[in-house]
Amino acid sequence: VGGIGMGVASRGEHGSTMLGGESGLLGVAAAFLAVVSWFTIVIAGTHISGIRQFTSFYLRWRVRALAYLMLLEDPYPPFGDMPYPASIEIADPPARRRLSVAFRIILAIPHIFVLAFVLFAWAVTTFVAWFAILFTGSYPQGLYDFGVGVLRWRLRVEAYLLLMVDEYPPFSLA
Repeated sequence: VGGIGMGVASRGEHGSTMLGGESGLLGVAAAFLAVVSWFTIVIAGTHISGIRQFTSFYLRWRVRALAYLMLLEDPYPPFGDMPYPASIEIADPPARRRLSVAFRIILAIPHIFVLAFVLFAWAVTTFVAWFAILFTGSYPQGLYDFGVGVLRWRLRVEAYLLLMVDEYPPFSLA
């Protein structure tokens, strides 16, 4: 779906190593543009509007795709930027805080660590929810609310890492 992640795999007797990730093409482009944005914000204090527009589009697309993959929405997400029940709005920050941007990845480490466990719990609950949907025809409300909270938290951290917002994301599913 275009996340930001990397992995290294090694296999076989000859020790062939492969570098890959869960990223789609849009995710790789967004990550690359976040690096470019990091330099422009830290050095010049501005976020290039074209990069900001692309990253905003990427996050709008990502929320739709993840909502569908996380079983939170039934209709297939549209291609492009059409309306969809799951959406995200990102306001332009009034002034960029260069120091916050400079240490962004370090500041996000606690979120990444905790979110890894939360995403694992989400995977388990989604597996349970899938069977509940299969047999009862409805998503259990508590599991649905947990999935929505995980999606919100993940997107807040991703928007923070992609330099779209300066506000530190809360450790919250709300």
